[in-house]
Amino acid sequence: MRPEILFPLFAPVTSLPGIGSRLEKAVETLAGPRVVDLCWHLPSGLIDRRFSPRIADAPNGVVATLTLRVEEHRPPPRGRNRAPYRVLCSDETGFMTLVFFHAKGDYLLKTLPIGEIRVVSGRVEHYDGQVQMTHPDHIVPLPRLAEIQTIEPVYPLTAGLTLKPLSRAIKAALERVPELDEWLDPALAKREAWSDWRQSLLRAHAPEAPEDLEPNTPARRRLAYDELLANQLALCMVRHHTTRKAGRQITGDGHLRARALAAFGHDLTGAQKAALDDLIADLAAPYRMLRLLQGDVGSGKTIVALLAMLVAIEAGGQAALLAPTEVLARQHAATLSSLAEAAGVRLALLTGRDKGKGRQQILGDLSTGRIDILVGTHALIQEDVVFKDLALAVIDEQHRFGVHQRMILTSKGVGAVDVLVMTATPIPRTLSLTVYGDMDVSRITEKPPGRTPIDTRTVPLSRLDEVIPALQRALAAGSRVYWVCPMVEESEDTDLAAATARYRALADLFGDKVGLVHGQMKAAERDKGMEDFASGRTSILVATTVIEVGVDVPEATIMVIEHAERFGLAQLHQLRGRVGRGRTASACLLLYDTPLGETARSRLTILRETDDGFRIAEEDLKLRGAGEVLGTRQSGLPTFRLADLEAHADLLPVARDDAMLILSKDPDLKTPRGQALRVLLYLFERDAYVKYFQVA
Repeated sequence: MRPEILFPLFAPVTSLPGIGSRLEKAVETLAGPRVVDLCWHLPSGLIDRRFSPRIADAPNGVVATLTLRVEEHRPPPRGRNRAPYRVLCSDETGFMTLVFFHAKGDYLLKTLPIGEIRVVSGRVEHYDGQVQMTHPDHIVPLPRLAEIQTIEPVYPLTAGLTLKPLSRAIKAALERVPELDEWLDPALAKREAWSDWRQSLLRAHAPEAPEDLEPNTPARRRLAYDELLANQLALCMVRHHTTRKAGRQITGDGHLRARALAAFGHDLTGAQKAALDDLIADLAAPYRMLRLLQGDVGSGKTIVALLAMLVAIEAGGQAALLAPTEVLARQHAATLSSLAEAAGVRLALLTGRDKGKGRQQILGDLSTGRIDILVGTHALIQEDVVFKDLALAVIDEQHRFGVHQRMILTSKGVGAVDVLVMTATPIPRTLSLTVYGDMDVSRITEKPPGRTPIDTRTVPLSRLDEVIPALQRALAAGSRVYWVCPMVEESEDTDLAAATARYRALADLFGDKVGLVHGQMKAAERDKGMEDFASGRTSILVATTVIEVGVDVPEATIMVIEHAERFGLAQLHQLRGRVGRGRTASACLLLYDTPLGETARSRLTILRETDDGFRIAEEDLKLRGAGEVLGTRQSGLPTFRLADLEAHADLLPVARDDAMLILSKDPDLKTPRGQALRVLLYLFERDAYVKYFQVA
């Protein structure tokens, strides 16, 4: 249960003054549906209203607060409703006109009564030799001068929402912020000169100078640390409770692994051996394994996963490999089946396409233990899929699944099921703690011998005519070609090439050798397009980024990426990794439109310089920022409202160490500081995060 002291912060935004049904959707889109979301919506600028000149001294274009006498109202002529309503005002130095469009005369007469003194604040304009102010931000009687003669925060806005109602709502939200018991380590707070949480939040919303908007002000650093600590504490709790749960000690004699490696015909790289050693040690330990195997495109993760599965089978158990798409599941089955057969292990594939007697045969063999390894898609987690003794679950491209799916799969074991998660998406070290902090991590940083380097070239789109003859020569030599476009259909407001348009253009040249796949197709159509390419029925596959993680086609040696300047760096690297998977020389052509912006030029340069996915991930973080790397590209990964993972990178390991120390001393958070930390978890909604992720 959420602590009662936080109830006012988790009320709907409609409980705030001025936020009715008309503005509710806009506020929710901008910040979120609850009061606390507006507390996290920090200012991005400020307006200084302390400048109070006389009319004659008011410069053009500045925000000023003036004390004026109302002289005359000049409504628009009858029948000319679009003309402005003007109010003539004065001081001892001259005249100023207040201009209002679509104004209500009665309201203005009441607000600006003739002969009265009023204080107005807004942007001064010099127009046609006269001084004026259009739609003043504030109009108040003289006794309220001090109310508006201040520095006013400016917040990011969205369509349908202006600054005045948003500022009023945020002010009301901040009035609900309670005093909370301190959850910080006192030594850290003293060293950083941090105020308490409530004071820091109020200070962040009350900038007095432009530098107060910077991420490394004490107030913003304190708030960022609170958010990072909540994240790390949640992850460490998952890890702590996972390692406390008894697992089965899985050890094998190595005979199946020896057969598989003999059939594999290559020595493992040093990085593969180190990763396998980690897995063998985890499997043998008396607690449940939850390990991430992170490896670049083509680094050889799958063989390491197979060898770990063989350890489980040597110990008398079964293993499962869950893949996000049918194409990828079939690819894994095809890659592993010959090695499994050589080891004397029975491997089966189960997808949504399997029906009737064939499916019943697989399920029967699985439940009786005649199948050792089951590879498949979401079909694996159906209720009627029953294992005799599931010991190890391998999940490929984890971010494409919800944790719920992981929970269902691991619940199919008789006892504790060890979990290995794989991803080909390198995550910068800076972000690893926030993303995979609940897992042990092994990295494969080498590529297996025999992989041919990919010749990466940048070509302006103006030279597209030169690319086509090169493709014709490659196809004549037996190559296959990916051609990636950033959109599916042409749009009136963009010049991006559409996949469908490019498909038609290439089909005119190459006929039925050209296939098409994109995200708007039905899954079965998309899978067929991929299969046609993999089997050689088509030689050119025009696609959107759906092939970023996809089928392994060693015969594909050319990757053309159209409008490469529009893609993220890590995404370009993932796409490039679709080629260079055989022993034939491969090439990647990055077609770009001119002129290139500085960031786009940097992306293409880095891609030409290196094929190290981990270095590319770090560079991508520098170019795009953590919000893009985590939020846009990685579905299901945590996003931060207050922490900037570049500006606050130094706080992340501090938060990690603090969280681990807390749990070593107070694992159930029962001490006074532990109770305060429980409130912190609820405040940042990491209480749900813990319950949700505690499934390993």
